[in-house]
Amino acid sequence: MRSDPTGSGSGGPDPVATSAGSGPPSSPGPNEHAHGVAADDLVRARKQLLDGRSRSRRLDTSALRQALVDLHEFWLTTKGSELGITPDSGFAIVAVGGLGRRELLPYSDLDLVLLHDDMDPEIVGAVADRLWYPLWDAHIKLDHSVRTVPQALQVAASDLTAAMGLLEARHIAGDAELTNLLIGGVRRQWRTGIRSRFDELVEMTQARWSRSGEIAHRAEPDVKNGRGGLRDVQLLDALAIAQLTDSQASLGPDTPGGGLKSAHARLLDVRTELHRVAGRARDQVRAQDADEIGAALRIGDRFDLARVLSDSARTIGYSVDVGLRTAANGLPRRGLSRLRRVPVRRPLDEGVVQHAGEVVLARDAKPSKDPGLIVRVAAAAAQTGMPIGGSTLGRLSDSAPELREPWPREALADLLVLLGSGPRMAAVIEALDRTGLWGRLLPEWGAIRDLPPRDAVHTWTVDRHLVETAVQASAFTTRVTRPDLLVLGALLHDIGKGRGGDHSVVGAELATQIGNRLGLWPSDVSVLNAMVRYHLLLPDTATRRDLDDPATVQMVADALGHDVMLLELLYALAEADSLATGPGVWGDWKASLIGELVRRCRLVMAGEALPVPDPIDPEHAALAEAGGVHVMLSPSEGPHTYTVTVIAPDVPGVLSDAAGVLALHSLRVLAASVGSHEGTAVNTFTVSPRFGAPPQAGLLRQELIRATAGELDLVAMLAEKERIATEEQALELGVTAVPVQYAQAPPRIIWFETAVDGQVIVELRTEDRVGLLCRLAAELERHGADVRWAKVATLGNSVVDSFCLNLGAGDSRVTREDLESAILSVVPAPPPPKKDGEEGSVAG
Repeated sequence: MRSDPTGSGSGGPDPVATSAGSGPPSSPGPNEHAHGVAADDLVRARKQLLDGRSRSRRLDTSALRQALVDLHEFWLTTKGSELGITPDSGFAIVAVGGLGRRELLPYSDLDLVLLHDDMDPEIVGAVADRLWYPLWDAHIKLDHSVRTVPQALQVAASDLTAAMGLLEARHIAGDAELTNLLIGGVRRQWRTGIRSRFDELVEMTQARWSRSGEIAHRAEPDVKNGRGGLRDVQLLDALAIAQLTDSQASLGPDTPGGGLKSAHARLLDVRTELHRVAGRARDQVRAQDADEIGAALRIGDRFDLARVLSDSARTIGYSVDVGLRTAANGLPRRGLSRLRRVPVRRPLDEGVVQHAGEVVLARDAKPSKDPGLIVRVAAAAAQTGMPIGGSTLGRLSDSAPELREPWPREALADLLVLLGSGPRMAAVIEALDRTGLWGRLLPEWGAIRDLPPRDAVHTWTVDRHLVETAVQASAFTTRVTRPDLLVLGALLHDIGKGRGGDHSVVGAELATQIGNRLGLWPSDVSVLNAMVRYHLLLPDTATRRDLDDPATVQMVADALGHDVMLLELLYALAEADSLATGPGVWGDWKASLIGELVRRCRLVMAGEALPVPDPIDPEHAALAEAGGVHVMLSPSEGPHTYTVTVIAPDVPGVLSDAAGVLALHSLRVLAASVGSHEGTAVNTFTVSPRFGAPPQAGLLRQELIRATAGELDLVAMLAEKERIATEEQALELGVTAVPVQYAQAPPRIIWFETAVDGQVIVELRTEDRVGLLCRLAAELERHGADVRWAKVATLGNSVVDSFCLNLGAGDSRVTREDLESAILSVVPAPPPPKKDGEEGSVAG
């Protein structure tokens, strides 16, 4: 039985043709035994190359692959010459797959195409039989096809997998012009047809990832098909051939472990050694083989190998994300779509703009002179959900200087915005980490980067677990009075791992070091230290000790210094940590035990402190006594932070008007202290311009006067500003409808009683939005609540706003319910309820 000249052989699927086979036909062909012996030398040579009994004769993985390529090429060219497959014969032997890429592994299939120039079927069949049968008889796995160039191009046009395989085609023997026609035709066809095939390519890639998982976070990863594996490197090559990306090199910036080329080489080495250890073709690194592979490659034990695989896969995965995004933006357009609106550069923050669906640097940005630019870019990406442009990451990596210690206040604020952004933060931190920028912000991160967990219950590597814990904690920020310390503690709670000793003790020391560098107040540094030191105290005590024993509760209270705020922070952190560990780690049983322990601890601790107003500066009091409207603006602690003081007659609406004027001029309120003196409002705001310099104090005063006179509808103007920004962002992302923007955590309202009849304090914990303080004050004033004083704190994405309200004789349950409804009407929408069986948020 001859091989079909159209490639209709039997066996498994061929990467370049549906007619391929991995074994001979069921009945022997006439030339089987006559030519089978011709492959004996090839088999003996392969065995010698794979003989690892002698260390002195054992080739390293790179040399082994090259030797296997040379060996098979020599056999094929020699055999081709014997069969008359010469430069002018009308036949060509073409390699695809591993041999085509020069990446032949010990037990890889041999992927070959026999090209012919529309020869006589009898002649083609005879040549194919004499080429294939010796390989089959020698038990060499073979994927084969026999094609003319038009036939091969037709298959590539209809089968995406076949097209991807033929993009790697390489001439081995025979008529080189025939091979060149195939390679040139396939690549030309690929470039011209990529617009219509790109969606299918992405779907096929995502389906492969879904089947095989992420290499970086699998205990037994598939280094070929998993996300971040060798198939993804081939995908990058295909995108480069389609001229949608410049090259692989441009997609893989330097990382802590090297660039894309290094990551590719490491995975190839691991897969090569995996074949050698297993004695057969295998793509999944099994736990029982990992120590031997690590030792052979001089990496270390299985944990060291897991770390290398994680780093390499994350580098490749990041490059694929950039490559697919770049390719999508570079797809050729047809017809009217060519006339779409040219992307605009919309300012997001100082030196940061959005352009073509990415966060990039403004044209006048100077990374070398702006140390805080890294965290501003990261915060903007997390807030908008847009990726950071590859060129921006490259510029920042090349020229952004270190932040001075302690960090400026606005840099810390931007970091908190990033950490409060929920699932969006994971992709941003990954991009920073793959380009070395995250380690520049947190040098301590290097010890845990790609560090595998020591127990099976953990899903993620240690560094990714910390990020996932921060993602989970961002949904609990309204449970605590200090959301900033919650997300920081979540990010750092396991920072002491990988250094020896008790990771909680080591981590607490590192947390103090980091907290001082970030510029936290000494008291906040102490709380951060305690969060890391005692992050296991509640779960360990609740699940291992007798909660009915008063000594158990007293021990916890004493360890925490009877600090109620620290207790609530550790309570939220315990849940976030468990949810980020793995499925089933947090459940009703554990939640009830920890909840009961916390309840009992509260009973033996002091109650929560009542919010109190800030004192009024004597200079401001003197201006208030003089009367009139005064607006003063002066630099605050950092180059992008200012203090705005508003002194004006204390009439209804003055707070909302002042806050609205600031928001209208893109001044973000970081903190505010609202009070009154002698019938005059004295309001002090700490603000940060979103971009550029702040307006002059005279302009702010003029617009405040217009607002109080009723000439400006600030709430409506802010709503329009927010609508335009949201629609522009949606347009940049290519979304036709503007999605509902949900908060990460549900808003929370807490009422405190005071010693003054008719006065109450309402505290709001929620996510920030444009002009929130203006909207809140307007609603309170509209419902007749007299704001006696207020304290406002913006902590990253979260705000904790306390208002002392004079409700007089109208204080009642109904009045408070009405006020709550009014407050909730202007805060960001709460997250939608989870469906039955839905897990916690996971960042991709």
